[in-house]
Amino acid sequence: MLASNALIGLREGLEAALVVVILVAFLVKTDRRWALRHVWLGVGVAVALSVALGAVLTYGTKQLTFEAQELIGGLASILAVVFVTFMVFWMRTASRTISGELKGKLDKALELGPFAIALVAFLGVGLEGLETAIFFYATTEAAGQGNHQPLIGWVIGLGAAVVLGWLIYRGAVKINLGRFFRYTGILLILVAAGILSYGIHDLQEAQFLPGLSTLAFDVSATVEPTSWYATLLKGIFNFTPATTVLQAVAWVLYVGIVLTLFLRPVRVKAVPPTASTEPRRSVAA
Repeated sequence: MLASNALIGLREGLEAALVVVILVAFLVKTDRRWALRHVWLGVGVAVALSVALGAVLTYGTKQLTFEAQELIGGLASILAVVFVTFMVFWMRTASRTISGELKGKLDKALELGPFAIALVAFLGVGLEGLETAIFFYATTEAAGQGNHQPLIGWVIGLGAAVVLGWLIYRGAVKINLGRFFRYTGILLILVAAGILSYGIHDLQEAQFLPGLSTLAFDVSATVEPTSWYATLLKGIFNFTPATTVLQAVAWVLYVGIVLTLFLRPVRVKAVPPTASTEPRRSVAA
């Protein structure tokens, strides 16, 4: 779970860090530093709410019955997959325009006042925080109690994202965001497919979905569940040696459909020619 959670933490953390970098850099370059405290207030509230949500989901369900815990865990896993799928596709195209959109929103917020400024920062970081909290809960549930690898992975990934965000702001590092989000998006789709499979298994254990005893395959005799490679496969892709038919079908359909759509070329809208770029027509004398 260490590698997959570090990847998710890096990806989600960098998306949030880019939002903060764009907002802060815009205010500094336009000499409106007075608004920085409102941006940091919005960021702080978003982070605090995200941490609170993660804590409530992770520790607030421990007193529930086994079936209730499995039901909540399964639904949270599926919701996390929905969030990450949306964000993967959104960032595939938004990485080209996110800077201009954020600057435009902040420019309008500066005219409205401190609350609007803080709200822009809160919404920009809050969505990433909400997604991160749900993803954290889903991955910790998949890892099982007493396994601290998901937390360590998240700390590593988020820490690396903060460092990268600072280096980008200082101009020390330049990243091809389109390529970065493309390759990490492919890996995240595979990770999300594993979380979807695990979520379905949770719902089957909660007796919300049928087919818990109907296995598509059971390779426990070949892939020893306690072996290092089984641990690696589970940690990255949530692979389990004994997989139900419903889990296998969901995994194949998700990867087949989502990965195919994600790898399609992005159509760039043609910009209509302006008066300055249109060819001049000769005028007859």
